[in-house]
Amino acid sequence: MLLTRRPSGSGGAQASPGTLVDTLARGLTRAIPTMDRRKFLRRSGLGVGAGIAASQLTLVRKADAADKPAASGAGTKIEVKRTVCGHCSVGCAVDAVVENGVWVRQEPVFDSPINLGAHCAKGAALREHGRGEFRLKTPMKLVGGKYQRISWDQALDEISARMLELKKQSGPDSIFIVGSSKHNNEQSYLLRKWVTFWGSNNTDHQARICHSTTVAGVANTWGYGAMTNSYNDMQNSKAAMYIGSNAAEAHPVSMMHMLHAKETGAKMIVVDPRFTRTAAKADEYVRIRSGSDIPFLFGVMYHVFKNGWEDKQFIADRVYGMDKVRDEVMAKWTPEKVQEACGVDEATCFKVAKIMAENRPSTVVWCQGQTQHTIGNAMVRASCLLQLALGNIGVAGGGANIFRGHDNVQGATDIGPNPDSLPGYYGVAEGAFKHYAAVWGVDFEWIKKQYAPGMMSKPGLTVSRWIDGVLEKNELIDQDSNLRGLFYWGHAPNSQTRGLEMKKAMDKLDLLVVVDPFPSATAAMAAMPGKPEDLNPNRAVYLLPACTQFETSGSCTASNRSLQWREKVIEPLWESRSDHMIMYQLAEKLGFGKELVKNYKMQKVKGLDEPVPEDILREINKATWTIGYTGQSPERLKAHMRNMNVFDVVTLRAKGGIDKETGYKLDGDYFGLPWPCYGTPELKHPGSPNLYDTSKHVMDGGGNFRANFGVEKDGVNLLAEDGSHSKGSDLTTGYPEFDHVLMKKLGWWDELTEDEKKKAEGKNWKTDLSGGIQRVVMKNHGCHPFGNAKARAVVWNFPDPIPLHREPIYSNRPELVAKYPTHEDKKAFWRMPVLYKTLQEKNKDIGQKYPLIMTSGRLVEYEGGGEETRSNPYLAELQQEMFVEINPAAANDRGIRNGEDVWVSTPSGARLKVKAQVTERVDRETVFLPFHFSGKWQGVDLAPYYPEGAGPIIRGEATNTATTYGYDSVTMMQETKTTVCQIERAA
Repeated sequence: MLLTRRPSGSGGAQASPGTLVDTLARGLTRAIPTMDRRKFLRRSGLGVGAGIAASQLTLVRKADAADKPAASGAGTKIEVKRTVCGHCSVGCAVDAVVENGVWVRQEPVFDSPINLGAHCAKGAALREHGRGEFRLKTPMKLVGGKYQRISWDQALDEISARMLELKKQSGPDSIFIVGSSKHNNEQSYLLRKWVTFWGSNNTDHQARICHSTTVAGVANTWGYGAMTNSYNDMQNSKAAMYIGSNAAEAHPVSMMHMLHAKETGAKMIVVDPRFTRTAAKADEYVRIRSGSDIPFLFGVMYHVFKNGWEDKQFIADRVYGMDKVRDEVMAKWTPEKVQEACGVDEATCFKVAKIMAENRPSTVVWCQGQTQHTIGNAMVRASCLLQLALGNIGVAGGGANIFRGHDNVQGATDIGPNPDSLPGYYGVAEGAFKHYAAVWGVDFEWIKKQYAPGMMSKPGLTVSRWIDGVLEKNELIDQDSNLRGLFYWGHAPNSQTRGLEMKKAMDKLDLLVVVDPFPSATAAMAAMPGKPEDLNPNRAVYLLPACTQFETSGSCTASNRSLQWREKVIEPLWESRSDHMIMYQLAEKLGFGKELVKNYKMQKVKGLDEPVPEDILREINKATWTIGYTGQSPERLKAHMRNMNVFDVVTLRAKGGIDKETGYKLDGDYFGLPWPCYGTPELKHPGSPNLYDTSKHVMDGGGNFRANFGVEKDGVNLLAEDGSHSKGSDLTTGYPEFDHVLMKKLGWWDELTEDEKKKAEGKNWKTDLSGGIQRVVMKNHGCHPFGNAKARAVVWNFPDPIPLHREPIYSNRPELVAKYPTHEDKKAFWRMPVLYKTLQEKNKDIGQKYPLIMTSGRLVEYEGGGEETRSNPYLAELQQEMFVEINPAAANDRGIRNGEDVWVSTPSGARLKVKAQVTERVDRETVFLPFHFSGKWQGVDLAPYYPEGAGPIIRGEATNTATTYGYDSVTMMQETKTTVCQIERAA
């Protein structure tokens, strides 16, 4: 029986914490739809023996500050701090019990509408962050191949001096800053501000290599590049198709909502090259060839169109170009062509189409299985097209449910360190910098002077290509200097492709700085011997110990766009410092400390100045009108965290509720105020649970597609048709985005206050810092500030306006390479040349030597690059070996038996020594490797090269040591999901 409840269940009851039984009962009152409390307790054995259970399971017992354990002295102080899990993007809330400053136990929050009192393995092991014996404890410097302890003063002095030296010699673009999806929103935002004041756009973070293709592809289809609905809303789905998503391992707690939907009759389809744990729960499993998502999706759409299952009225009113897509699908993707390209027969495609069409609303879920390809942008748009054809966007139970990877990768993408945009997707045009100059209270010309001439409005390099920024010929790079310095500020190098070349690039740097709670694989890679000719004798390598998110406070954004506020659980351990403190301290040394923090109060942490996170969020609220990060004030978010019990677990909407601490009325808010939460906090927009939902008033969380691409294309209307609008809109047809001109034409200008008029003159809804345009448009007239347009089925500004299947750079099917070749090479893209066709042609027969398709993915026990989770003893015990899954037939052909050591080799020249797991989860031509491992390098254990006492418990070969070259044609996403390999038994 699932711990979920129906929306009709009681949401307002709030029991006081007490015994274990009381705690469970309170959660169950909210959670269980079909079983009463007494029956559950009886079945669970918690009836007669409840007292025994309560006495023996104190580690999961709810505690509050009033508890006074018998063994404790009079001075014992017990606090409960509410935080959010720091692993995947579901956003599971956790109550941390802190006794005299020590994190002693934890409990999943039963009142959380997101995780409903559940944990996965990683979430259950969070308390180790409060001990973390394998953490990086002090600043360190690499000296003579060994890491030596140094002081913070020495580290900051030497790093800043080297940075200024490189800036003087080679300009600010000679240093690349890799940020982190583990930073909270405030730190992510502050880092982009910090890099701007340094004078460069050379910054990026994990989103580039996980969902950048989603952001670009989806935003260019209908407006915003994010998950349209929510995990919870999947309980409204009648069918769900997971394609390239193994949620059972990557987002385990999210599966509760899907399984509840299955209880009420929903059909579940899983499409994946591998039979995953998610596939084990499916009604229909479809195995496709890795990289062939577009043929499959268009094969499904073929039957949708053939049988007239498309939503014709929805398409006519709200979609541009679907007729062209239909023509393409029907002409090019007949059943035999689909089967040739992806391996799925006509009957299966028909069955999937029928399930999705006859069980609406139906939703599509995707993750990195779709995104990490050279045509990732086209793959995700193909998923969008299926949903548009079925009319599944803008409805509860439908949508494109895009599951992000890290706890704040959504927030870091929205407002963090991106090379092509200032926070909030404002871009890097001059107007964007002027907007932020006003927000930051600095002179625009001062910002401009920090940049090299002509570089301020040029997108920077991407994290996926920093290697080439070091190694490429200087004349081929679109900036003055090659990269000479690199910051890995909370990023795992083993999450990136081309590991052999990365090692070479690391050795050639002048400056390498790792800022992280753990030394990460970067430390070992930098210290291990490389080729003597590659090593820069002047290279300086530093490790700076950063806090975890449990040693500071701030907000994070879950995949469904909801924000949650983390309380600070414990003080920083050892000599670690918060990321925003380190940013400030470096800024002081670099000459822009005053400008960086001029709008923030400072607080003392262990005697040192640190910007107050709440003030950074208030600055975010004043700046990011584009995506509605303006309404989520610290006060509103904290009220939500204190009163989780009032939010419905399906709709996420508060049913009544008044925050006792502030008197704030929660009624009508959606949990976490999912962006866009437009206007100022005082406007009290409730947040937007499901994007583009015309059935709701815009002040009730409703909306429509964004007018971001003009009003017509080749004489064809791009705005929504007459009668298509969000509920209660005064304008009952399509309309463009609002600016001061349109406001005046409509006669709405005088509804602004005099002060608002002064600030809004010459501005639009995105740049009006008063919020007056948004207030008048939404509250007075029920219109959407970003306009009302059609979604684009044809994205004319992309390389392939209609998604086109192209074979991976490295394919074992030369006949398909001939039919579906990749793109032409690009001479200058994101400042770098990019190889496509020449490399594919050179390797068109590569399958003769490397006949197996190699793909990769997640395990439930670990997360990301894995350094953090493989250093956790509770998780390390669960998964102790790096392995490769290989089909029995492929294994038998190679004389390989289950559990034996094998060598996995690829065209990169790398060889990985791993354990063989012989299984039919993969087919004969596919192998699978998890990507969480590092610490071994082509058979060599790197333990001696980590700082003493700070190496991970579990070490293994990194999959990406062996992955190959290949980048998306829009975003520079790396191609990690499809390459080729050979496997042989180790001697």
